[in-house]
Amino acid sequence: MKPSEAELRILHVLWNRGPSAVRDVFVQLEKTTGVGYTTILKLLQIMLEKDLVSRDESSRRHVYAAKLTRSEAEDRFVGDLVDSVFNGSKKRLVLQLLDDAKSSQEELDDIRQTILQFEKGGKL
Repeated sequence: MKPSEAELRILHVLWNRGPSAVRDVFVQLEKTTGVGYTTILKLLQIMLEKDLVSRDESSRRHVYAAKLTRSEAEDRFVGDLVDSVFNGSKKRLVLQLLDDAKSSQEELDDIRQTILQFEKGGKL
């Protein structure tokens, strides 16, 4: 199941911190979003039902962990984006990114190097 924008923010905390208690996630997100503790708790409970996180109940503090790796999420979202917006065309996605974004010469050089590495059979 696809996470919402708020759920993605929680996943980012879990990816960066590793398994975390609700309070830890709240402290990280409160600074930037102003979201309350009970909202974070409810979102984590929903995410548990969606199978996006797991919950360790062995201690008093329930600890949540992301079940989806950052790489798996990126693959899923980019795939969905390519299919739904660009009609399956990766080329159109890349052209849109290059045309729309103000890329530095350094970033363009990095993209060229990544493409060359990919063509040689290297992993990205």
